[in-house]
Amino acid sequence: MSLAFCGNENNSAAYNVEKGVLNNGCFVDALNVVPHVFLLFITFPILFIGWGSQSSKVHIHHSTWLHFPGHNLRWILTFILLFVLVCEIAEGIVSDGVSESRHLHLYMPAGMAFLAAITSVVYYHNIETSNFPKLLIALLFYWTLAFITKTIKFVKFCDNGVGFSQLRFCLTGLLVILYGMLLAVEINVIRVRRYVFFKTPKEVKPPEDLQDLGVRFLQPFVNLLSKGTYWWMNTFIKTAHKKPIDLKAIGKLPIAMRALTNYLRLNEAFEAQKNKRSPYPQGSKSIWCALCWAFGRPLVLSSTFRILADLLGFAGPLCISGIVHHVGKGNNTIRPQVGTISKKESLFFLANAYVLAVLLFFALLLQRTILQASYYVAIETGINLRGAIQTKIYNKIMQLSTSNMSMGEMTAGQICNLVAIDTNQLMWFFFLCPNLWAMPVQIIVGVLLLYYLLGISALIGAVVIIVLAPVQYFVATKLSQAQRSTLEYSNERLKKTNEMLRGIKLLKLYAWEHIFHSSVEETRQKEMTSLKAFALYTSISMQCEMFSLFTFVVHAHLTGNADFSPSVAFASLSLFHILVTPLFLLSSVLLDETSLHLRCFEGTLLVSSPFTMYFCLPAPAQPLKVVNRKRPAREDWNNYSSHMRRPVNITEGDDFCVKVILKVTLSNNLTMIVGQVGCGKSSLLLATLGEMQKTSGNVFWNRKRGSVAYASQKPWLLNATVEENIIFESSFNKQRYKAVIDACSLQPDIDILPHGDQTQIGERGINLSGGQRQRISVARALYQQTNVVFLDDPFSALDIHLSDHLMQEGILKMLREDKRTIILVTHKLQYLPHADWIITMKDGTIQREGTLKDIQKSESELFEHWKTLMNRQDQELEKETIIERKPVLERKNLRRTRYSREALLKDDEEDEEEITESDDDDNLSSVLHQRAKMPWRACGKYLSSAGILLLPLLVLSQLLKHTVMVAIDYWLAKWTSDEFNHSRYSRVFSILCCLGIILCLVTSIAVEWTGLKVAKKLHYCLLNKIILAPMRFFETTPLGSILNRFSADCNTIDQHIPATLECLSRSTLLCVSALAVISYVTPMFLIALLPLAIICYFIQKYFRVASRDLQQLDDSTQLPLLCHFSETVEGLTTIRAFRYESRFRQKLLEYTDSNNIASLFLTAANRWLEVRMEYIGACVVLIAAVTSITKSLYNQLSSGLVGLGLTYALMVSNYLNWMVRNLADMEIQLGAVKRINGLLKTEAENYEGLLSPSQIPQNWPARGEIQIQNLSVRYDSNLKPVLKHVSAHISPGQKIGICGRTGSGKSSFSLAFFRMVDTFEGRIIIDGIDIAKLPLQTLRSRLSIILQDPILFSGTIRFNLDPEKKCTDSMLWEALEIAQLKHVVKALPGGLDAIVTEGGENFSQGQRQLFCLARAFVRKTSIFIMDEATASIDMATVSSEFQVFFIWHMIFQRG
Repeated sequence: MSLAFCGNENNSAAYNVEKGVLNNGCFVDALNVVPHVFLLFITFPILFIGWGSQSSKVHIHHSTWLHFPGHNLRWILTFILLFVLVCEIAEGIVSDGVSESRHLHLYMPAGMAFLAAITSVVYYHNIETSNFPKLLIALLFYWTLAFITKTIKFVKFCDNGVGFSQLRFCLTGLLVILYGMLLAVEINVIRVRRYVFFKTPKEVKPPEDLQDLGVRFLQPFVNLLSKGTYWWMNTFIKTAHKKPIDLKAIGKLPIAMRALTNYLRLNEAFEAQKNKRSPYPQGSKSIWCALCWAFGRPLVLSSTFRILADLLGFAGPLCISGIVHHVGKGNNTIRPQVGTISKKESLFFLANAYVLAVLLFFALLLQRTILQASYYVAIETGINLRGAIQTKIYNKIMQLSTSNMSMGEMTAGQICNLVAIDTNQLMWFFFLCPNLWAMPVQIIVGVLLLYYLLGISALIGAVVIIVLAPVQYFVATKLSQAQRSTLEYSNERLKKTNEMLRGIKLLKLYAWEHIFHSSVEETRQKEMTSLKAFALYTSISMQCEMFSLFTFVVHAHLTGNADFSPSVAFASLSLFHILVTPLFLLSSVLLDETSLHLRCFEGTLLVSSPFTMYFCLPAPAQPLKVVNRKRPAREDWNNYSSHMRRPVNITEGDDFCVKVILKVTLSNNLTMIVGQVGCGKSSLLLATLGEMQKTSGNVFWNRKRGSVAYASQKPWLLNATVEENIIFESSFNKQRYKAVIDACSLQPDIDILPHGDQTQIGERGINLSGGQRQRISVARALYQQTNVVFLDDPFSALDIHLSDHLMQEGILKMLREDKRTIILVTHKLQYLPHADWIITMKDGTIQREGTLKDIQKSESELFEHWKTLMNRQDQELEKETIIERKPVLERKNLRRTRYSREALLKDDEEDEEEITESDDDDNLSSVLHQRAKMPWRACGKYLSSAGILLLPLLVLSQLLKHTVMVAIDYWLAKWTSDEFNHSRYSRVFSILCCLGIILCLVTSIAVEWTGLKVAKKLHYCLLNKIILAPMRFFETTPLGSILNRFSADCNTIDQHIPATLECLSRSTLLCVSALAVISYVTPMFLIALLPLAIICYFIQKYFRVASRDLQQLDDSTQLPLLCHFSETVEGLTTIRAFRYESRFRQKLLEYTDSNNIASLFLTAANRWLEVRMEYIGACVVLIAAVTSITKSLYNQLSSGLVGLGLTYALMVSNYLNWMVRNLADMEIQLGAVKRINGLLKTEAENYEGLLSPSQIPQNWPARGEIQIQNLSVRYDSNLKPVLKHVSAHISPGQKIGICGRTGSGKSSFSLAFFRMVDTFEGRIIIDGIDIAKLPLQTLRSRLSIILQDPILFSGTIRFNLDPEKKCTDSMLWEALEIAQLKHVVKALPGGLDAIVTEGGENFSQGQRQLFCLARAFVRKTSIFIMDEATASIDMATVSSEFQVFFIWHMIFQRG
């Protein structure tokens, strides 16, 4: 066959130029080739020679990227131009006729134009990225020539009577418009940038973000093609495969996406709402208005993209209908002679099966690209919103009144839930918002197309959808209710678990493990009931798709012999698949919306501001709030003035918490505040700092209130190093730092820490003793260069030597000599002679004030009482001084056993894989290096936990379900290919549909119930292992790490893994069945499948590694954010006292941005995968369509099978990316099983004993005789002993005091009685029985101990005193009276049933210690151990306690 540009037939009209050269169509077509050849000739050397040698320079520094004016419009017009040129090529090929000679001029110019268009956009991109606009002059000439030549062709068409009725005329007209618009864009670039024809070109700098090479998230800055396909992520994904992704790799956020930028935008929206309406509307309505005002525009864009994508989605069913229809008719395409296609012929051209296949391919590419763009814009908006709201919440927390926390109105757990859960719910709700607007459009267009295909029978489908909508709404409502109750029970369970873990030492010492175990399990059972309801409704909600298939049965019976061809059936089937999607989304949107409405009360956190800092100069005062932590806020405050001496009258009353008249200048002196427990000493300090509510009175400062160095009674430490905790954001001064360390006697403690003062402390580090925490907190206050220092009971957790050293070297030498104002709250009365001013408090009022001499003269009785107590304390000091000091080295060796480096590591003799699977998963650096393969062991552990019954049911039901689904579609293909005997086909079809619905329900329930059974079993085993673990485990494992297993990991196993497993199995089996069906229909497809499968494999391989790292980075960056919120809540008073709010806000912004950049990269990676998988799916559709059409032309394939193959090809496009995404998600989620499995290997304490219950006397120990024989104990088998060869004999009724320096082994000695430490030599015999032979439960329940740190649980006072419910009310009141708490409890509403908030925060530190004393009295044991139990109690109360306790003990012995 010969080729010729104008054809080589004899007497061809193509060479006739009698009417003029321009009237010859072939010449005009040749003229149209000239501009394209010109562009290719001009740009070739620049592209492949000039940029080729500089490509490494051009692409490394993205700071040179700069978009020219009209950038996006140029790309859009170029894409449209390429599509129109493809249509012109196709039209030319079809118009070429059937002659032996081919007329190249019909399609060759369009082909050259196609190449030139691609070259133009590549050329433009290179010029733009190098910011060298002068080279754009070549494009200016090209668009001009192309516009002129195409206009000539269009004019000649008009002259020759070719009009809109012919396809080529329409295509030429479109090309003229497009070339003209591109020319206008080019002229606009010249006008704006002035790079030619102007004397002074305009210099433009790149955006600020691009000048910072630390910004690696380039989505806002790349060209439109790279934005749509996420091409810029290729380098990142490939790099991630070579080395782990860390925060350095993902860089910084662009300015527009940073938390501060979005917070300012949100704040501006709130202010706009505030100014718009008066009064300012409170509640959720105003919040929604502000959110829409600030972030509404991107949502509108996302919704527009979504609607366009949904409309393009209908191209699939329509093209399938056209292809199958014309395949059924033999694909007889009109083949005209050389010339143009008329209007009638155009319809046949557009209905050509091959043309429709290509159109379907382009429609899928465009639809998937726009859909992913919609997803990305919505998620990016949600992430920006989340950052803004988290910043808003943090600023709100900074203004919270202390009373909100102490009264339990707002707990740290609630705030963490608000930040971790609710903000994410809001983010995902914004992601689903575009679906709300797209769903009505999708349903209306879908129903109209069904009516077009099925006629009146389409109403049946519409009725099915209408009926299913309220059903889905009902199911969604029930789902939201189940989720709400699940969330409530989950929060309650976590609260109980948190308290259990924080008080685990007390639970073990008192043998109360079973009580709290039962309590947590009871709540867990309620949670599991809610989860079962959630699983059931989830299963019901997934059965909607199958019901629509009955429409075909009804259609066949109603219409009789009406058209029920394969084209109609499979197009309708595809439409039903599309229409089911909005129903699923409806439940998702409603679920999120309900969750948000549940938390509307927390949304008011964004608008109200109950706390204000009230510090005044001697000018008119602002109100100061002072709250009573045990009563409603009705207290009275009187004028507390730091510069006036005149008193102010007060109103007496019983409801006043703190009533103060202060008549002293607190300047450059040491003021001590003393008084009994609960008299208001700490409240006075807090009120001075403006941290409490007030009913009257004011606080004045001589000058503007600056930074105050404040050490709270309860030490507050950051999750940071020892050094960072001490310098506390101040500049480092080595000399001062060393002086502070020496003053607080911290050097010996620092020396024994694994990394010295660079050791991480707090939740992420090792646990420090109470004394160490207290001294670090005081060291922070001493280090600061502030004029005012507030110390709230700094000696409470210190022994006498440490207290004396701190007083002399720290307070008197460092602070007093610097002439700083010091206010010291203390119970150590021996330091009163050092005070310049003394304030004595009683029952919330100042009883006396003045110097010690003043009090001696005016209150001799009080002074004598003090003198007696001071003498007693001095005697204790002398006794301890007499004790021979151990060498420092020995002290270090003793205490090193508790904090040795080995103690911080797990000594599990496991293989390397098992070690990496265990408890280091919370560490960012180790997590990011675990990048290997699928965690098959964790998967096996998960599935094996399901049991031998559920697992086979799960596998079998999945296989049967998908087999039946394929059978239904195959039967539909057979049915529609047979024009007769509808009844037999419809009966079998109905049976298969019913079976499919049943199997879908069974499969869904099997998956959900398997997940629940595994979740129940793993949680029970985990709780059992943890609560029975030895105390050493809790000392070497951070509490936050254990709590994460019960919260995040259990939540993953409860709710995420079952859903992911179901989705993964469904998408995988659907893809496999679809590829099997296509291969069955057209075996030639297998040849093309191989390269696609290889590409798909490498894409998922690279994606899974990057996705896993990014997901773990997202989780890891969220932990510091949550810790920062938790730290801020706990240390709110300290932060505000130091005036460090701005520094902590800056840290918050850094943590939020780190979390958001990880989330954005994860989102971009997901879009990167989905776009590529969708494109592969589109290629599958194209190949399947072309091979099916080709095979059917030779009558080897029925039209029904063609429709079946194409329908399944569309399914591959939908489910391929879900398979890879769910595989990556499953990898990450199985990490939760891995971590829990690591904890399940923890060895439990040996609770069994050698003696049976019958061998142990009921009243043992009755006498309390103790014999200690050659006792040696250690904390772990690989550590040095802390007690060596100790022997002693304690007679019944004796009171023994154990003295020694810090770290000498006092606490270890007391713990040996409870077998809390490893006794490797010697024994303890109590009343003739070796305690090593007793069951642990029996031993610990027969002894009593009071720990140094007071521990109270949330609940009632009755529960805290007697959780075993063994005592009568009279016994409880008797114990409270002994502990001097009876009057306090009687004053509370409810008495013994009065509420105790989390940690006992509604009581003072001293009162909490007294409650612990009362708890021990209730047990009435003959052996009673106290471990510095009076640290937070004043000496007068201690004296009274010991007198009463002695009487109580003697009475009990005699009884």
